[in-house]
Amino acid sequence: MNEDILFFFNQHMEALPLYEALEELVLKEIGNVRITVRKSQISFYNKHLFACVSFMGVRKKKDCPAAWIVVTLGLNRRLDSSRIEAVSEPYPNRWTHHLLLSDVKELDEELLSWIKEAAAFADGK
Repeated sequence: MNEDILFFFNQHMEALPLYEALEELVLKEIGNVRITVRKSQISFYNKHLFACVSFMGVRKKKDCPAAWIVVTLGLNRRLDSSRIEAVSEPYPNRWTHHLLLSDVKELDEELLSWIKEAAAFADGK
């Protein structure tokens, strides 16, 4: 495990296994991924940023599960799903979606398809 990732999860160690499962899935399913760790997020890049993991406040703390991460994806369309906690369009035809994940079971085909779509969108810019 990367030392920077361990430091990132220092205050949220209960969420580390969820991140590890997500990272494994991304690296297995998407080629040429670079991962950078910053103070507030872990970013996944190919040609450009396509996804990140953070502890962004998309819900009030009292409404969050014991272990959770926020996965943010950039797409060229707005997703219509109850899984999306927040969405914005910072630029025309560029939609940012935030999903709160609390269980490895949520790393399903639907989420994987969105991550792949985000990677393809970022790679095509």
